[in-house]
Amino acid sequence: MELDLAGKDNEIAYKVLTALVTPRPIAWISTLNEDGSVNLAPFSFFNVFGSAPPLVIFGVGNKSPGVPKDTVRNIEREKEFVVNLVDEHVAEAMNESAAALPYGESELDRNGCTTVASLEIRTPRIAESPVSLECTLHEIQKIKGNRIILGLGGKMIVRDGILDPVTKYINPAAFPVIGRMQGPDGYVRCRDRFEMAWPRT
Repeated sequence: MELDLAGKDNEIAYKVLTALVTPRPIAWISTLNEDGSVNLAPFSFFNVFGSAPPLVIFGVGNKSPGVPKDTVRNIEREKEFVVNLVDEHVAEAMNESAAALPYGESELDRNGCTTVASLEIRTPRIAESPVSLECTLHEIQKIKGNRIILGLGGKMIVRDGILDPVTKYINPAAFPVIGRMQGPDGYVRCRDRFEMAWPRT
């Protein structure tokens, strides 16, 4: 089967890409609305793309043709955001925050999560998230109906027990992350792990 995702098959591109490019990590992004309330939304077109400096990238489609999502509006104005990571314990709350709400209506009123002040930026993090990364905006690239947000990571808050204090390796049992699978309802638990030694020349 051949698909022309940029051409005649574009109407199914989202369905195909989100089903085949899996599993995808989930960025649970908190931003500040104009009135100071917190907007919270999950994005699975997301990853880290470097460590020196820490570079976070996530993609955001429009809310409707020509209308950016609330997360984009807030980041354009405030120049900052927090990436809160998602494990099994907050999966339902994350899913609830994906609802399309009017601008200014906080998802926290629906999912019961709470906020904690960040260390270096105004935007708060989500207390229930196991890991939060404070980010400042580097650039927004607009590509037709998509926007690519490039953020520079700063302070990271990691729940006790996840990172070994000496080796800094994670304890997988303490960090049961989930990933995004086929849409609209597909997720995966990351419990079945294995290791392969890197080639040594």
